[in-house]
Amino acid sequence: MKTYDLHEAAQILHLHPDTVQRRAKAGEIPGAKPGKEWVFREEALAEYLLRLETQPRQAAKKETTICSTNVVTLGGLTLQRPTGSGLDARLAPVTSRKRKNFTTGSKPKRGGKSS
Repeated sequence: MKTYDLHEAAQILHLHPDTVQRRAKAGEIPGAKPGKEWVFREEALAEYLLRLETQPRQAAKKETTICSTNVVTLGGLTLQRPTGSGLDARLAPVTSRKRKNFTTGSKPKRGGKSS
C-alpha cells in the first residue's frame, strides 16, 4: 500500500496543499492524520478522482423572477433576494449628521498670543 503526504497528494490532485488539507478535514478527500501530518492512500486518491469524474457538473447560475422577488438557484440551493422597496431602501445613499468641528469658533488657547 503506497501512501502520500499532503504535498504529494496535492501534486497528484493538481490542487494547492491548503485546499487538500481543508477538503480532507471536511471529509471530502479521504485521508488520515495519525500524528501531525496528513497521510493519503494511493487507492483512496484514485477513488476520489473517479468520483469527481462521474459527478455531473454543477449547472451555471440561473436567475428567474417570481412575483417581484429575485430568485437565484446555485446548484441545489435557492436564494431569494428582495426587490422593489426592500432593495431600494438598501441601495439608498447612507447619510449621517455632519460631525462638528470643535476647534472652529472656539476661544483662543490659553498661553497663546492674542492680538
